[in-house]
Amino acid sequence: MRASSAAQGGPDVPMAAQDHPARLAGRATASIHQASGFLAPAFSLIGLPGEAAIVFLTSIFTPLYAPIALMTSMPLTVRQLTILSLMCLLSHSLPVECAVQGRTGSTFAGMFVLRITMSFVMAFTVHHLMPHGAYDAPLAITGAVAVSHSIGDVLVLWLRSSLRIALLFAAIVPSLMILHYILDEFDLLRGLSRRMAPVMDFFGLPRECSFLWLVGNIVGLSYGSAIMMEQLKQDAISRRSCDLLNHHLAVSHSLLEDTILFGALGAPWLWIILPRLVYAFIVVRIKLLVERLRANSMRL
Repeated sequence: MRASSAAQGGPDVPMAAQDHPARLAGRATASIHQASGFLAPAFSLIGLPGEAAIVFLTSIFTPLYAPIALMTSMPLTVRQLTILSLMCLLSHSLPVECAVQGRTGSTFAGMFVLRITMSFVMAFTVHHLMPHGAYDAPLAITGAVAVSHSIGDVLVLWLRSSLRIALLFAAIVPSLMILHYILDEFDLLRGLSRRMAPVMDFFGLPRECSFLWLVGNIVGLSYGSAIMMEQLKQDAISRRSCDLLNHHLAVSHSLLEDTILFGALGAPWLWIILPRLVYAFIVVRIKLLVERLRANSMRL
């Protein structure tokens, strides 16, 4: 047998080594299903089936395209899609995005906890405020994307979306830096800050955050954070301003692309945008209140 196997192209490969990746994938899939079973009671409080936990857990570690693909394989109503979409919008790619925010005035743990917590707070709020009736109608998106619940499919989706994001990053970040340089060189940032002043004042953000706020809400948090790091290196913005902006963007970012993305699935765009803006306002106001209380306690 050894001779024949050698003649066929190499030494025998132990069966344990052959099925090792399969066993790892099986364990990972089993872990996700166990976690979803554990979270099922919590998800019932926000109007979602226990299986939705699989989508949420996938979202935490991957870009949005993986949980979106999983959503399309589930029988969801408009209400359930909206709630689950909001949770994924707040909690996606957390290891990467929280690490970036941790380098721009905030902490990894603080951003991670904030985004997970606000995912459930927002889901609970929308579940109780969203009217019944038309929003309880089932969606006709099942089968729109051919997916499986296996960990292998999720990894493929993650690799594809990560490659796409890396290519976009290579193109968009330098372009945004050039745009920022032009605005600064021709003294246009002051005009932008003046025009954006009412918006920044309303959200409790410093006016120097105007450009970064626009970047974060148009093209996303990762791109905004990349520009933020450059501005921090150049002392063009304070770490406190970055921290406040991070708290805002943790709850509300990429309002353009992400809204179009989930709107295409059938989620009402108003319910995708307004809850994020409202809670971004609340989170920053609470952050400012905590800062004020700490400052007062230090004076005593």
